[in-house]
Amino acid sequence: MRIGELAQRAGTTTRTLRYYESRGLLPARRAVNGYRAYGEEDLRLLRQIRLLQDFGFELEETRPFVDCLRAGHPSGDSCPASLEVYRRKLAEIDECLERLQAVREQVQGQLLRAQVEASAEHPGEPLCEVKPSEWVEGN
Repeated sequence: MRIGELAQRAGTTTRTLRYYESRGLLPARRAVNGYRAYGEEDLRLLRQIRLLQDFGFELEETRPFVDCLRAGHPSGDSCPASLEVYRRKLAEIDECLERLQAVREQVQGQLLRAQVEASAEHPGEPLCEVKPSEWVEGN
């Protein structure tokens, strides 16, 4: 298949495919007429790359998966190098989740502090009540 068809089937652009080719992730085979020629195995490589990028992997992080597929393995994540990339990515995700949890706790603490202060300033009143007459049309 030619580059346009491959791009369409992979849900990407020809420009992206040329970029992957320049980075060595997609083989650069040419037909006798000089046009790029691709097969189903190339579509499989692209689907692996796109899936990993959808998960947040950097393009270079997909290389071990592509290499694994090119080596003839049934899946791109059946090689030791791919498994190591998964481990690193999980550690990165865990670190992000820990940071987010810490931020959440800080925001929750600020909210509780603000609520206590607001109720102390205006005892017996609702914390924040907006009357319908105060709404501006269109909001």
